[in-house]
Amino acid sequence: MPESDEVTADVVDDIDAEGLGTAVIASIASVALALYFYYVRGDKQRGQFVGLWPTTILAVASYFKLEEIRQKLDELDA
Repeated sequence: MPESDEVTADVVDDIDAEGLGTAVIASIASVALALYFYYVRGDKQRGQFVGLWPTTILAVASYFKLEEIRQKLDELDA
């Protein structure tokens, strides 16, 4: 069993190293854009709409990351 734990730890380290960097940057940019529309341009409806994007971006990125984890774990079991 220790060998399996080491392999699982290696998979976790690989996944942590890759991270969700692009999704986080896109989410931060969309928050900034939402604040710009809402406060600077005074377009509150568009600001609220764009403000909904970060959760969607992060949810989709998380889904793909979980699928990647599942595939790597399936490869270990095979």
